[in-house]
Amino acid sequence: MSVTTKDVAYIAELARLRFTDEEMLTMTSELNNILHYVEKLNEVDTEGVAPLSSIHDQINVLREDVELPALASASVLLNAPDKQDRFFKVPKVIG
Repeated sequence: MSVTTKDVAYIAELARLRFTDEEMLTMTSELNNILHYVEKLNEVDTEGVAPLSSIHDQINVLREDVELPALASASVLLNAPDKQDRFFKVPKVIG
């Protein structure tokens, strides 16, 4: 499979891109190189190779979920940029 300048022009239109004639030839060449590489990858024998979800074999190490006492409202409100009584005061977002 190969890409023509007509294909590149169509893709550029979909992506709302504009290329000069020189850039169009460069993009055509680069896309053809990418497709050629993918065709080479398709030639590789992958029989018996398990699919990977990640290239790393590490597993997430999570800490234990431990319940801690709640913070005191007064100390939390010390960091608030604006407050009203015992609540955070935020700008109105609903009309």
